[in-house]
Amino acid sequence: MSETLTITTPDGAFSAYVARPSAASAPAIVVIQEIFGVNKVMRDICDDLAAQGFVAVCPDLFWRIEPGIDITDQSEGEWKKAFELYNAFDVDAGVSDIAATIAATRALPGVSGKVGAVGYCLGGLLAFLTAVRTDADASVSYYGVGTEKHVAEAEKLARPLLMHIAEEDQFVPKEAQKVILDALKDHPQIEIHTYPGRDHAFARVGGAHYDAADAGTANARSLAFFKSNLG
Repeated sequence: MSETLTITTPDGAFSAYVARPSAASAPAIVVIQEIFGVNKVMRDICDDLAAQGFVAVCPDLFWRIEPGIDITDQSEGEWKKAFELYNAFDVDAGVSDIAATIAATRALPGVSGKVGAVGYCLGGLLAFLTAVRTDADASVSYYGVGTEKHVAEAEKLARPLLMHIAEEDQFVPKEAQKVILDALKDHPQIEIHTYPGRDHAFARVGGAHYDAADAGTANARSLAFFKSNLG
């Protein structure tokens, strides 16, 4: 079952896609978009999480630039649009919007209290920043782009964070991966898994670099992590 949630901030209001499980009460997960908006890939992730017993909420984080973005990774024109949005995006404002989404999600009927976050690509960076800057109870980052610039913020991290890194990620080069791993691998709240041979977005169903086996492994790790930390 899905619905639309409106989240109000001092800067304005934006919408979020909400998928609900069959249970009357459940923990929640905020799903943080890639550079393609709240598209079918993100809605399907929400629906899958709902099927696993979570309330899933995917906010429209591009609303300050252009509300309602819903594009794919299947054409050159859409990629051009996606990178224009990415370049115009204010990361700090995005984290603020995620914090507002977490607060609104906690107040939803049927949410049992704990709220996690999961993000992919741009959302992977935002999931890391959500972990260190907000009160999310547990966060998961998939191949976050630009995370190496923010590793110092991990000193503020007080709740669990799971990270998935593609070893052949064209947007997170080896040098950036080394910065991330050197800074974070021994942090008591952080669990990191790397995936040999995988490129960026290996878990995006239908994407050019999708790998069903490693996506399944990563998603199973994420599900177990959320069940352990949000239950």
